[in-house]
Amino acid sequence: MAKRDYYEVLGLSKGASAEEIKKAYRKKAKELHPDRNSDNPDSERQFKEAGEAYDALKDPDKKAAYDRFGHAAFEGGMGGPRPGGGMGGGGQGDFASAFSDVFDDLFGDFMGGGGRPGGGRQRASRGSDLRYNLRVTLEEAYSGLQKTIKVPTAVGCDACNGSGAEGGGEPTTCPTCSGMGKVRAQQGFFTVERTCPTCGGLGQIIKNPCKSCQGQGRTQKERALSVNIPVGVETGTRIRLAGEGEAGMRGGPSGDLYIFIDVAKHDLFEREETNLFCRVPVSVIKAALGGDIEVPTIDGGRSRVKIPAGSQSGRQMRLRSKGMPALRGGGTGDMFIELAVETPVNLTSKQKELLREFEALSEDNNPESKTFFSSVKNFWDAMKS
Repeated sequence: MAKRDYYEVLGLSKGASAEEIKKAYRKKAKELHPDRNSDNPDSERQFKEAGEAYDALKDPDKKAAYDRFGHAAFEGGMGGPRPGGGMGGGGQGDFASAFSDVFDDLFGDFMGGGGRPGGGRQRASRGSDLRYNLRVTLEEAYSGLQKTIKVPTAVGCDACNGSGAEGGGEPTTCPTCSGMGKVRAQQGFFTVERTCPTCGGLGQIIKNPCKSCQGQGRTQKERALSVNIPVGVETGTRIRLAGEGEAGMRGGPSGDLYIFIDVAKHDLFEREETNLFCRVPVSVIKAALGGDIEVPTIDGGRSRVKIPAGSQSGRQMRLRSKGMPALRGGGTGDMFIELAVETPVNLTSKQKELLREFEALSEDNNPESKTFFSSVKNFWDAMKS
């Protein structure tokens, strides 16, 4: 079977540039890869054919010879360039080399680091981010504060200055991967890239590990940190402290510390965003006759509130700007007083007698009861009829 023209194989015209040749091969390799064409028994042959064409055209000398002599340039007696400086033999012998040239572009995402020189190297890896849950009181959330917290974390080793080597020495380049962090192995026409087993992908090894940190460059320690809690924080507020997380491996940058705020439940106030609600009990007499009451505010102060005569349970009154400040500015919420009319208990005989006398005189003083019982009577009458 006669060989197809290499330019035709790649879908190119004669005189295509090196970049056009590489781009065309990348496209063909993706289209024809046997793993993607399990239903096409001819895909492996076509895939190798594209690799052979690319191997011939990617090299300027081979390309020049092919442009002049065609396939004869790579046959026994002709003077096409051989791999390694000789002539001829440009067929499948160099297919793996051709495929390797675009291996990074085709499969870099799957191999972690793109396969470029040094792409998998992790000489100094970043430390992990840490989370710290901090509970504050509602009063602290109102006024803000500076709080000292203790965080158990990994910190840079003082004995080796974070290098991981005894005495602070420098790690040496890994002899297995030459500092790349990855090694490649040829399997048929595939080039497989793996993490270097000697250095674990770091690209460096430590011949004399630090005794304090066993070569990690960091040790476990509890750190005391001062944290500024802004006014108006709510449950779920997140504060980021850059660089205060876990120390990196072998001198790598530290991660961040994230502080998550939890505002504790209060005995007197219930919070809803920037507004506060306070349920205040009042006596039947105070609710009936009206009067003034004194209520607490979140700033530790007191406010006098006038109770209108005839107030019922559940009635709300607003105290403007007595609520919580908004986080990062934006004003202050309000405080709402909710009345809870309290029924007296453990009455004396005299109190009971007075209440019965009061009840006999109060037939027209309970409009809600009068309306309710009138509706009940109408309902019963309707049921009878």
